[in-house]
Amino acid sequence: MIRHIVMWKLKEEAEGATKEKNAQKLKLILEGLRTNIDEIKSVEVGIQTNQDDEDGLDVVLICDFETELDFQMYTRNAHHQKAINFIESVADKRYFVDYKVDV
Repeated sequence: MIRHIVMWKLKEEAEGATKEKNAQKLKLILEGLRTNIDEIKSVEVGIQTNQDDEDGLDVVLICDFETELDFQMYTRNAHHQKAINFIESVADKRYFVDYKVDV
C-alpha cells in the first residue's frame, strides 16, 4: 500500500476568502476526491485546531492507495488536477511524503 501525506500552510486571505474558509473549502474538495477517483482506498483530511503556534500548518491530507500504479493514476486524474489549481491559489507552502505501508 502507498500512503500519501500532504500538508499546507495557507495564505491569510486568497480567492476572496479567509484562511479558515479556504481550509474548509479545501477539506470538502479533498474529501470529494474519494467519490470521483476510484484508485483512492481511503482519505482523511484534517484542519489545524491549534492556532496559537504560527509555525503550525493548516491542512493535512492522508490518502492510501493499493498500488504505486493506483497512486500514479490519482496524480493524473482531472479531479486531482482541479484540486491542485485551487490549492495553488490558496497555499503558501506545501510539504509531502509518499511511502510504502506494510499491511
